[in-house]
Amino acid sequence: MKLLVIGRTGQVARELARALPQGTTASFLGRQELDLSRPDQAAAAVAATDADAVINAAAWTAVDRAEAEEDAARAVNADAPAAMAEAAARKGLPFLHVSTDYVFDGTGTQPFRPDDPTGPLGAYGRTKLAGEQGVRAAGGPHLILRTSWVVSAHGANFVKTMLRLGRERPVLRVVADQVGGPTPAADIAAALLAAAQAMAQGTPGGTHHFAGSPDVSWADFARAILAAAGLPAQVEDITTADYPTPARRPANSRLDCTAFTAAFGVPRPDWRPGLHSILKELDA
Repeated sequence: MKLLVIGRTGQVARELARALPQGTTASFLGRQELDLSRPDQAAAAVAATDADAVINAAAWTAVDRAEAEEDAARAVNADAPAAMAEAAARKGLPFLHVSTDYVFDGTGTQPFRPDDPTGPLGAYGRTKLAGEQGVRAAGGPHLILRTSWVVSAHGANFVKTMLRLGRERPVLRVVADQVGGPTPAADIAAALLAAAQAMAQGTPGGTHHFAGSPDVSWADFARAILAAAGLPAQVEDITTADYPTPARRPANSRLDCTAFTAAFGVPRPDWRPGLHSILKELDA
């Protein structure tokens, strides 16, 4: 199988490059090769490919900055994916697109199912939801994979922030009233590769959820990171109101992943072994 991966240096794209199974090759288009603020350029890249499936692992992920730059975020998160999905549909190629828990309003305490009503709280969620809508409207075989709290040894993420602060401060004040599933990027990559293989052989796609287990608060996740890293810093629970940000965060980011497991045979991953792998890589 041959893949076209949109993205090169992001967390998921980097893990995709490392996880390609025997017999699978991939071409990766990063920012230097493809400007996602130009939907026509993105569509042309898909139209020119000879791949068997396309994975869009690139996105505007600066959640707070999106509040002030929503048009720019929309170009990358909505217009480009729609254009690429249309080009893929014309070729009959499966188009796999990574989305987010931010398409929901974060109310309640039950895990959100793929068919639950959406209601994004801010610009980032609105642009990602528009991207989902554009991918569906293209009409081709597609997978929209919503995930949450992505972490790895690469880029900027919560694990690396807690390690840095845990070495600098004796006490870390961390939000305890937002709950979700931390998800190692390596597990997302493995899930996407399994789904791409299945879809290339005719398995239907659709909208699915894939996030790590067990669900925890940011504060409890921070405690797990510090403990696993052997750092003595303590975590003080605070509320979302104690830590204001330009963009509102969902209080409930729990995702029901049962449909994805049933469709593709990939179980919901335990994030704790993934965390240890990340820490081991960072120590190498």
